Amino acid sequence: MTDLETLRSALREPPAEEFAEPDLGAIMTKGRRIRRRRLLATGAGGVAATVVTVLVIVGAVALRKAPPAQQPLPPAASAPSSSALPPAPQPTITKAPSTSVPLGNVVPLGANGEGGRELVLYAIALDEPDLPEVEFGLRIAYRNDNGSLEDLMMSNEYKKSDRSFGFHAVDGGDVVRGAFVPVFGYFAGPAARITSTVRGKPVEAKVVPWSEDPTVSFFWFDSSQVESAGVLTPLIAYDSRGQRLTK
Repeated sequence: MTDLETLRSALREPPAEEFAEPDLGAIMTKGRRIRRRRLLATGAGGVAATVVTVLVIVGAVALRKAPPAQQPLPPAASAPSSSALPPAPQPTITKAPSTSVPLGNVVPLGANGEGGRELVLYAIALDEPDLPEVEFGLRIAYRNDNGSLEDLMMSNEYKKSDRSFGFHAVDGGDVVRGAFVPVFGYFAGPAARITSTVRGKPVEAKVVPWSEDPTVSFFWFDSSQVESAGVLTPLIAYDSRGQRLTK
């Protein structure tokens, strides 16, 4: 046998092993991450639009198996009709409530936005299966002359229980539909005073106990002193006796 024949014989040999097909379902599950934050930029009584970021990582797999031989197409008469094909799966869409029913009192923020409309803060009930320990969130809204609420932004706890001790749902520092939404949030615990620093300068938040649960306090900062949550270093809560509640 010549060298050329030996080479041809080696090329016709099947590979010693084949690689398994990738388990795409397991890869997608491991690569999934969800974070929630809501910007409510619809009309009066706006609908909460949940922002969901899903990261999917799919590994590339090299297949050494030789491709199967092509099969001739069946005659047109034997092809299945479109009516016999199973229907394509439809996505499940969960609609948010079209109206906002405040839990407790609506709190004026002492600031106005587009057209001189008043900015307010209030709580709203939440019921999401993937957040079983979160029962409420906070909303910033316009209060119109007729008393209706036009929502701008919502924030809620998404990592732990909504009433576990400490700060929750700190957000804001954005311009939404003509209004600068101040940095806001809430503290679960007996907080009577909340302070921080911005570039070394002390700042103090306005603090209001939640009318539905006095152990929870809403707070927000003056927009002229705090332009975003990222500049606060750090947030500190004190009780009514002036004793520090946080490290």
